[in-house]
Amino acid sequence: MAREDFRFLHDFRVRYSEIDAQGVVFNAHYLTYYDTAINEYFRSLGFDYQGYVDRTGADFHLVKSEVIYEKPIRFDAEIEVGVRTAKIGNTSITFVLEIFGKGNTERYACGEIVWVHTDQRRHQTTPVSEEIRRMIGDFDLKT
Repeated sequence: MAREDFRFLHDFRVRYSEIDAQGVVFNAHYLTYYDTAINEYFRSLGFDYQGYVDRTGADFHLVKSEVIYEKPIRFDAEIEVGVRTAKIGNTSITFVLEIFGKGNTERYACGEIVWVHTDQRRHQTTPVSEEIRRMIGDFDLKT
């Protein structure tokens, strides 16, 4: 996707603790960037995630994470992670994520995260709520 295809981007500055001996961001930190950006995406939509879990007894579980590493990200780099909901299935949400240089189109990585909506009492998948469908649909899925 192109940078302008993302309505939501979250800024990061690479910290020293995130780099490896080669001086680039250690691979596992990309997933931390993705996870943080998704949480900020929901926060920007006004969604009280913990309140939702407490009120409904439902939560999301990660079932797929994919990172395609395209260019190394170095210490102190300013980056932005774009988040976009690609699809809401019956019980899942698929997010597309891309990491760009801050304020530009240079892409460092892209990937996908899939969450499954789960009833925490029964430990079974359950349909994604209409509340979440509406919230995301109004922001990201309208054509």
